[in-house]
Amino acid sequence: MLRLPFELMLALRYLRPKRTSVSIITLISIVGVMLGVAVLIIVIAVMSGFGHELRDKIVSFNAHLRVEPTNGIMTNQVELTALIRSNALVKGVAPYVAGQVMLETQPGTGESSRVVAPLVRGIDARAETNVSRIAASIVSGRYDVHGYGLLVGREFARRLRLSVGDSVALYSVRAFKTWKESRKGEVDEAPLADDFTVRGIFDLGLQDFDSTFIVSSLANAQDLFRLDNGVHGLLVSLHDPEQAPRAQRELEARLGPEVHITTWLDENSEILSVLAVEKYMMFYLLFFITIVAAFGICSALITFVVQKTREIGALKALGATSGQIMGVFLAQSFLVGSVGVAAGCGLGLLAVIYRNEFLRFMRHTTGIELFPADIYHFYELPARLQAADLAVICGGALVVCVLVGGLIPSWTAARLKPAEALRHE
Repeated sequence: MLRLPFELMLALRYLRPKRTSVSIITLISIVGVMLGVAVLIIVIAVMSGFGHELRDKIVSFNAHLRVEPTNGIMTNQVELTALIRSNALVKGVAPYVAGQVMLETQPGTGESSRVVAPLVRGIDARAETNVSRIAASIVSGRYDVHGYGLLVGREFARRLRLSVGDSVALYSVRAFKTWKESRKGEVDEAPLADDFTVRGIFDLGLQDFDSTFIVSSLANAQDLFRLDNGVHGLLVSLHDPEQAPRAQRELEARLGPEVHITTWLDENSEILSVLAVEKYMMFYLLFFITIVAAFGICSALITFVVQKTREIGALKALGATSGQIMGVFLAQSFLVGSVGVAAGCGLGLLAVIYRNEFLRFMRHTTGIELFPADIYHFYELPARLQAADLAVICGGALVVCVLVGGLIPSWTAARLKPAEALRHE
């Protein structure tokens, strides 16, 4: 028969449910630990989900690496593309042209036109599918930029009341500069617009992209900015986005100083840092719930020590050491904490798994949208459970329960002298 250690056996005996104030306080402490751990798991999982979804949306348009010439326009993109593709970390490469243009809508009779200055991105339609998710993000029309086709973001189309098949006029900034210079001479040449047709509307789920960018063919963008066969740079996608710094170092050593390489981490360092700080701050703040619950365990055990003073004195008179007495109460706090942490972990995982069902139930029952998609641009509440986060939350909560909840009562019990404890009334 398996024999339990003396300390653990006595701790289990003392924890048997009894209708006393100590049992009620212990139950409340377990519930407190459970709620603290559950809330921590839910919040950290949602914060991690937000960060992961945001990173996916960022790289869905801007890829993982951006290779740009240090001076002027890139004219040797074919050779550079071949060198970049030879790297084992690289998944795909695509050229791009990017810049600001002026767009004027061409509405029907009786409606006034609208003029905005979006950012245009010229793409190679076939190569672009290897570095971005524009093609997979088309929600209306089709992925088609050949000829004078144009793709616009959903928010951009909504704001300008554009739909598939509408025509717009694009003016390049360079054309206006040429016009300004021509006015100084004898010939005054007004800038001419290029007429484009909206072929598709994309929704990348990020306000900055969906409301600011339009997409044309690479050839049309080169004509708009008068680049001939040159491009502004190359977009590079990787098999593993986390390997971006390593790929940056390897490609910089291979390509030399003629190009400048930036990673998606560099370009979005501010927003990623903000998300990381928010996640850690939420962890620290919510962890105080567990600390408060641990003090509940401490209160219950101190009361228990006072009630069992004579029994503790008898144990010490029979030969129990101070270390064994401390072990009894530390084992009690460990057992209570373990039950609370296990229950909290289960509750938190259950809440994360059924989070969207709960949101739909609340929306259907109360009519309140707790997670409006038009604000957060997510149709479901994102969440991402990571083993490291679960280990830190559960392990940290258990350590706090043992140290904060059991150290003071166990130290108090261990210091009792047998003669004084036996005289205790």
